[in-house]
Amino acid sequence: MTQNINYSLASTTWGEEEFSAIKRVVDSRNFTMGKEVQALEFEFAQQFKSKYCVMVNSGSSANLIMVGALMYRKHNQLLPGDEVIVPAVSWPTTYYPLYQYGLKLRFVDIDLETLNFDLVALEKAITPQTRAIMCVNLLGNPNDFSRILKIISDRNIILLEDNCESMGASMGEKLAGTFGLMGTFSSFFSHHISTMEGGFVVTDDEEMYHILLCLRAHGWTRNLPKHNHVCGTKSDDAFEESFRFVLPGYNVRPIEMEAAIGREQIKKLNSFIKTRRENAKEFIQQFNKNLAFIFQKEIGSSSWFGFSMIIKPESSLSRSDVVSVFNKYGIECRPIVGGNFVKNPVVKLFNHDVPFPLLNADYLDRCGLFVGNHHYNMSSEFKILKKAFFDL
Repeated sequence: MTQNINYSLASTTWGEEEFSAIKRVVDSRNFTMGKEVQALEFEFAQQFKSKYCVMVNSGSSANLIMVGALMYRKHNQLLPGDEVIVPAVSWPTTYYPLYQYGLKLRFVDIDLETLNFDLVALEKAITPQTRAIMCVNLLGNPNDFSRILKIISDRNIILLEDNCESMGASMGEKLAGTFGLMGTFSSFFSHHISTMEGGFVVTDDEEMYHILLCLRAHGWTRNLPKHNHVCGTKSDDAFEESFRFVLPGYNVRPIEMEAAIGREQIKKLNSFIKTRRENAKEFIQQFNKNLAFIFQKEIGSSSWFGFSMIIKPESSLSRSDVVSVFNKYGIECRPIVGGNFVKNPVVKLFNHDVPFPLLNADYLDRCGLFVGNHHYNMSSEFKILKKAFFDL
């Protein structure tokens, strides 16, 4: 790999406000989950027009408790062996919670232009055993929820969203991450906002909210309201109630510093997304006529996590050719998320099936890569990219 990075994959979004927020927490001497987390959850829910938000220590943990919450609700809960449809291209921790709760994963192909579900394949893959669909909004691009909601409108199918790469994306007036029963977000370093590590689950369902609170911290009742959907009514004996365990939960709590940073970052999110979209407009104007690549087709209003490139079948280029030239020019790049995840040995452990060939996921896996987008104007980076394209 090159030592000189001229076009980075990710960059810090922190300013003095974030460092002041860290100092505020240090000065308070309160480091474990507390008032800052509670405040950010309220502000995050407001930002995404959701009734409830639960913050955790990562987007992966957000997926974990989102899936877990469905196993413990009073009615229409998921059961081990139930079938969940997933796209073949995503990050591992989209899939692992489903496996860990004993659910059956049904892998479906993606569309080479949108990088999200191939909607024809999705509709064909639904069976009478399908209980849920996990939509993954890839690289900032929301799925076509108008079509997906029509497909499942007369079926008892739960819609979930892994929106960890698409904070701020939207379709019409509705934000990605809020179309399903629950949606997850990530605030890892390379994502739209950064809190060191961090994740969120949003929902409008009060029962899901209470179960999420319980699963986040040991399965105890301590963080539940007095009247709740998990244990009914809590006793007034704080000593006993603080150590009453009712669900097999985890410890995936965030810390106060992460939340304090997030409170500053969420104020900047709209500005970050605006600049990312301006960069995307410039990227498309400059490179859309390139005959070597398929670029991502926007659905709704993408928040443009990065810029994907899939080598066209008629091109003589190989991905290794492209990576070599990008390295030469100091352009950081990586495969598109996890590529076709079904290729990985870990999938042999899953209860899963693949109803149709994953032709597009296979092709993306061999011929796809992406470069970064940022919260600042990228004209200088695009000049470097243009030089690299000329050298291919």
